[in-house]
Amino acid sequence: MSDRPIADYALLSDCQTAALVSRDGSVDWLCLPHFDSRSLLGRLLGPDAGHWSIRPAGPYTSRREYLDRTLVLRTEFRTADGLVTVTDALASGLNDRGHDLGRRAPHLLLRVLECVEGEVDVDIEFAPRPEYGVVRPLLIAQEGGLHCHGGPDTLGLCWPVPLEITDMARGRCRLRGGETVGFALQQVPAGSGPVLSSQEDILVHLRDTVRSWRSWSELHQSYEGPWAELVHHSGRVLQGLTFQPTGAIVAAPTTSLPESVGGVRNWDYRFAWVRDASFTLDALWVAACPDEAEAFFQWMAQVAASDPRHCSSMQIMFGIRGERDLSERELPHLPGWRGSRPVRVGNGAWQQSQLDVYGELLSAAHRLHQYLGGLDAPTKAFLAGCADAAATHWKSPDQGIWEVRSGPRHFVYSKLMCWVAVDRAIRLADELDAGERVGDWCRAREEIRAAIEQHGWSDKAGAFAQAFGSDVLDASVLTMPIVGFVAADAPRMRATIDAVRERLTGPDGLVYRYLATDDGLPGDEGTFLLCTFWLAHALALAGEPEAARDVFERAAGCANDVGLLAEEVDPVGGELLGNFPQAFSHIGLVNAAWAIGQATSSGR
Repeated sequence: MSDRPIADYALLSDCQTAALVSRDGSVDWLCLPHFDSRSLLGRLLGPDAGHWSIRPAGPYTSRREYLDRTLVLRTEFRTADGLVTVTDALASGLNDRGHDLGRRAPHLLLRVLECVEGEVDVDIEFAPRPEYGVVRPLLIAQEGGLHCHGGPDTLGLCWPVPLEITDMARGRCRLRGGETVGFALQQVPAGSGPVLSSQEDILVHLRDTVRSWRSWSELHQSYEGPWAELVHHSGRVLQGLTFQPTGAIVAAPTTSLPESVGGVRNWDYRFAWVRDASFTLDALWVAACPDEAEAFFQWMAQVAASDPRHCSSMQIMFGIRGERDLSERELPHLPGWRGSRPVRVGNGAWQQSQLDVYGELLSAAHRLHQYLGGLDAPTKAFLAGCADAAATHWKSPDQGIWEVRSGPRHFVYSKLMCWVAVDRAIRLADELDAGERVGDWCRAREEIRAAIEQHGWSDKAGAFAQAFGSDVLDASVLTMPIVGFVAADAPRMRATIDAVRERLTGPDGLVYRYLATDDGLPGDEGTFLLCTFWLAHALALAGEPEAARDVFERAAGCANDVGLLAEEVDPVGGELLGNFPQAFSHIGLVNAAWAIGQATSSGR
């Protein structure tokens, strides 16, 4: 059973896949070559599922940080005899700069040791376990390293120190002040021969990867509001969750990290939800210059395209290359993080109906319309079709933003985002060459507004509720002023904000999604960071910037030592829970920081 805190991990990314590295120098999660590939190193979910550790042989203390304006990680280990650093990176393609970050990623994990002072004995242990730990591969020593055979891939590891091979590779080296040694792990398809990198090549790749990330940051990041460093870092995290070849954005790079310890709410987030991707583009408008938006919308138009005679609604999520069948299965051989079973791959939510996706997609298109001047006719037709679908289907029940696995309901948030879809389409009508549809969209917008105002309010709750006819409070209604449906200081909205503060806030000061409702699953969950940032955002819009700051700083304070947020927080112990790092949480941070900055500068 893996019991290391989720917050112990740092993210590496080449914008095609990701790795998680623990505070003590162990890579415990790595899928090659892509985010959704079967894991090669998976100790995150089971002790025998693979790892690669580099750390001092004796007692040590450690600290770590990302190199400035990058997702290149440097961990500093201090022992009684010296100081050694380990610099970790997933290599970008050589000379990938700016918008091309990760375009030619060589699927190469770099780990460079440098002794800064004194001398340090370092232990290295490499235990690859392809296909989520099912395969025990054959390790074969080579001059300068080893090859690994087994499963669909061949691995080459540059290992420039003496090694011992059993069912894993082990070695120890002594470094003295000024000495540097590099390791590099590369994946190639089975049947190909990986080339073991030279020491010079490793250092060249590492320096070039640093330059690649900094060139992206310099080109994209100009936000100057409050918490600028947090916002810029969140922008880099969101970029790191982007699959560069298509523009798809994963919700998180992991699977099955639970919403409560030992619970069953464990899902695979390594896919592109239309909602999450749209929210991410919206946040990048603040945290970075989203020049890749046009490519994303064109990709989405292509993968979501269907013959209307055989498809009544848009699929809510896709694989990172556009796959539709994301069938869910369980991996019973893995015990899960802290015994949280089942471990799942794939995600059954792909078959759900979630009407809110139309609004999120068109909201992002409207926010980014200045970047969309080159949209082709099929993409314009796709976006206009999304508004038509919202106008047609808004009266239908669905599973909603929280993807409940009980029956469909008339969720207020889903109706709200259908309103957003037609509202933004009306504003974009000229860009979409859809002027003739504006009348129908205007009528639908008024009908949806009337329905929400009549059926979405609960006298018993004293607030807008989770669903029509329900008295359950749900934090998603905090988005009503954020999307412009109602002013945040309007009496009903003000009462809703107060109700969330009073009745959905846990002892940690963070916000739950909802309480006391049947969502089709057993067990509890933690407080939800996105919802907490929504509360901060809504308070800022309501003219309470100081209260908004307090809420924001409680949520942002949950980040780990390298600024990463998970999906949820244990309301008792304060531990991060859920897949990690979570795009939703960083999106909420970016948008709330911007809103608080706007409220402060306007003197609200």
